[in-house]
Amino acid sequence: MDPADLGAAVALPDPALVVLVGPSGSGKSVWAAQRYRPDEVVSSDRLRALVGSGEHDLEASADAFALLDLIVAARLRRGLTAVVDTLGLDLARRRGYLGLARSSGMPAVAVLLDTDPAECRRRNRARDQPVPAAVLEGQLRRMRAAVVETGGEGWDLVTTATPAQPEASHTPGARMAASQQRQRPVQMGLVLQLSRFPWDHDPAGPAHWLAAVARAAAEAGLQGIALMDHLIQIPQVGRAWEPIPEPWVTLGMLAGLEPGLRLGTLVTPVTFRAPGVLAKTVATLDALSGGRSFCGIGAGWWAREHAGFGLPFPPARSPSSASTARWPGVIRRRPR
Repeated sequence: MDPADLGAAVALPDPALVVLVGPSGSGKSVWAAQRYRPDEVVSSDRLRALVGSGEHDLEASADAFALLDLIVAARLRRGLTAVVDTLGLDLARRRGYLGLARSSGMPAVAVLLDTDPAECRRRNRARDQPVPAAVLEGQLRRMRAAVVETGGEGWDLVTTATPAQPEASHTPGARMAASQQRQRPVQMGLVLQLSRFPWDHDPAGPAHWLAAVARAAAEAGLQGIALMDHLIQIPQVGRAWEPIPEPWVTLGMLAGLEPGLRLGTLVTPVTFRAPGVLAKTVATLDALSGGRSFCGIGAGWWAREHAGFGLPFPPARSPSSASTARWPGVIRRRPR
């Protein structure tokens, strides 16, 4: 079959086995991330990172490809799409994948990313860990042969993809994050930050005042409520003796009032609570509120409230060995 051009809106079968074929820098991974869910793409680079020390750990290649073959076979047996994100230039491996598709009764598609060699070289040079030039030249030569070979291998469809633009940094994991953002876009939202609590004016008391604020925030279309995390009212906002509640207790109460509001702090000083205790607190609120909690983190700045509540206040300079012993949450660098 003559290769078709995906730029001309060729419909790919789904579910199917899709094998990407192209040299380093041709845009295979980006093309796949733009069209398939992360769980449908089986990447040799990502599997090298799982079984080795990173995506570029070539010593882990044998284990990574053995795992890749198992995953592809398992997905095809279950009738699930499997997008094989490797170079795809090895004739024997391509025929092996084609055999798996045939035994599983799944359509088999070869997608050629025949990107201009000069562009592949340019992209490769821009990477943090480029493929050696001689290796890339070998891949480019092999790609010319693969374009001819795939036409006679028996694929249900051989198609040429429009070259995809790669991510600038080639950061491991960034492709998956970009794909997830496209599928479940994170949208900007506005939250109401409460820094003053004049509930003395409400004859029904603090809880009634907070409930009224939560209702008003929801009615105004705001996405959530954030509380300052201070032990004493700060001078920028009010007087020291004015009410300022413990935020996580207060947020727990608010969680039962307006089920649509997100709840968290802006911001919690790292000096107030041990990291594990804070994580447990936020996770508990998240579980009780159905996944609506968030936690802004800050360094802490007001010495007075630390002194007033008997909390150590670390210096602003880089922590010494003495201060890290006092502050077990601070990670100390190992000596070289």
